[in-house]
Amino acid sequence: MQRYFISTEQINGQMIRILGEDVHHITRVMRNKPGDEIICNTDDGRAVLCQIAEIHEAEVQAVIESWLDESVELPVKVAIAQGIPKGDKFEWILQKGTELGAAKFIPFAAERSVAKWDEQKFHKKAKRFEKIIKEASEQSHRNQIPELSHVMPLTALLEESKSYTLKLFAYEEEAKGEAGDTSAFAAALDGLSGNERIFLVIGPEGGISVKEANLLKESGFQAIRLGKRILRTETAALYALASISYHTEELDYKG
Repeated sequence: MQRYFISTEQINGQMIRILGEDVHHITRVMRNKPGDEIICNTDDGRAVLCQIAEIHEAEVQAVIESWLDESVELPVKVAIAQGIPKGDKFEWILQKGTELGAAKFIPFAAERSVAKWDEQKFHKKAKRFEKIIKEASEQSHRNQIPELSHVMPLTALLEESKSYTLKLFAYEEEAKGEAGDTSAFAAALDGLSGNERIFLVIGPEGGISVKEANLLKESGFQAIRLGKRILRTETAALYALASISYHTEELDYKG
């Protein structure tokens, strides 16, 4: 059943007003009619089964049938800080990362980022990025839409990470077996407890520089490897999210 995200302000008693691009999707793409059922997710993470009552040019009105007791969110909150990649790779990361349960995406200007996004350039891209996240959230039946942050330099990234309980960064040298504990990622996941907030830094195509790695470690980040093979930047975050999902949702996790 198709899902749409709404704000709590769109709810008035037992009625819900659906606005914006969702009206076009309901009427033109899905070709719904009055009497059809849809699910709406509110911005506070709740889901409600609705029946379409009226369809107008600028809005769709739906009647609340029942509130659903469901959640498909990861039991831990994961923020992905992604070194700005080339081309449309960031769009892929947003779409698939949303499907895999990320709670937040933070593009950051890494030393080895070939693409350069200032605030003006990012602002032009942000509307498309947000649309990709929203549609992926609907497709994967998420209860909440992941947050998209503005572009940050590493210094701001380190400040942002202070509110997180587990801070990790994927480091290419770990996969080569030249530094650190090669089982660090598995050990970190084994040590998870309830309500963890995980901050994961992924480098761009050239990876994290030695200078950045040292600054991250000084700020309490732990270097990890993501398997024995060197992953592309657009694969790394997805590998990590899939591993976290398996550990916290499929194993006998008691968090």
